[in-house]
Amino acid sequence: MINMADIQLDDSDKKIVSVLKENSRQSFVEIGKEVGLSEAAVRRRVKRLTDSGYLKRFTVELDQSTGAKALTFIAVSPTVPIPEVSKSLKKLDGVEGIYEITGEYDILSNISGQNITEVNRCIDEIRRINGVSNTNTIIILKSIS
Repeated sequence: MINMADIQLDDSDKKIVSVLKENSRQSFVEIGKEVGLSEAAVRRRVKRLTDSGYLKRFTVELDQSTGAKALTFIAVSPTVPIPEVSKSLKKLDGVEGIYEITGEYDILSNISGQNITEVNRCIDEIRRINGVSNTNTIIILKSIS
């Protein structure tokens, strides 16, 4: 794997990433037309960005009007390594994002579920992880795009 510091994005790479952020389901032909490159050039660039680790995954964003979402701040006991707790969080259904942060809490996680009951179940599972000493959850009422 290439060191992230070694990745140099030119204007075409940046345009491709921008298009993929907006709609990762677009074909390489469509992306090529939008950024002024051939399908083969787009394919090579996306492969290089993926192989290097710059592009980690392609994902689906669900309609915000359905389901429930929350942000949970997590404090970790000083006796347990933070990455160990993060690793455990990755295994839970409903955890969409994990961020190791500074401040009063050590980790911030995005949680989603079909309803508030599912979100609450996920929070309960987080609280049972070895090393989690405290949580503070904020329910998301509305997302502004």
